[in-house]
Amino acid sequence: MLAGMSSAESPTPDAERIEVSRFVPAPPPEVFAVLRDPQGHVDIDASGMLMDAEGEPVSAVGDRFLVHMDREALGDFPMGQYDVEVVITAFEPDREIAWTIEGTVKPPLRHVYGYRLEEVEGGTRVTSYYDWSDLREDYRAFLSFPIVPESALKGTLGILDRTVRRRRTRSA
Repeated sequence: MLAGMSSAESPTPDAERIEVSRFVPAPPPEVFAVLRDPQGHVDIDASGMLMDAEGEPVSAVGDRFLVHMDREALGDFPMGQYDVEVVITAFEPDREIAWTIEGTVKPPLRHVYGYRLEEVEGGTRVTSYYDWSDLREDYRAFLSFPIVPESALKGTLGILDRTVRRRRTRSA
């Protein structure tokens, strides 16, 4: 595959996980800096739901930050504006970060979003994943998954590439 191109594994009808990958021409620490930063999540969101964030960059499993959301961007549920807490579930500096969401829906859905980073020649192979295999059984009957479509994961990787490049330019 050519540098800069995306590859994706689309879910099968019974799949409960989506993964998409993209080459980003920057070392893993530069990419990870965006992913551990609450504002970085807002900066790269292609779903249109993340409006703003509050909190410090995360550094461990269990860390949390607040995200102001607007579900109207998806046009699926009339939830309007609301807040969620991002709860870090995996944290390996420059290699992987993942989180679940706690917020309006109680108890939480238990779906997980994350990124794996692999250093490759000239940059980083970034894999974005969305996993709803641990979704509570009582929610399966009335919620449709994936909530965030594969196209939004792909779009977010493109915006991540652009954001990392812009942060590099600004710090130079």
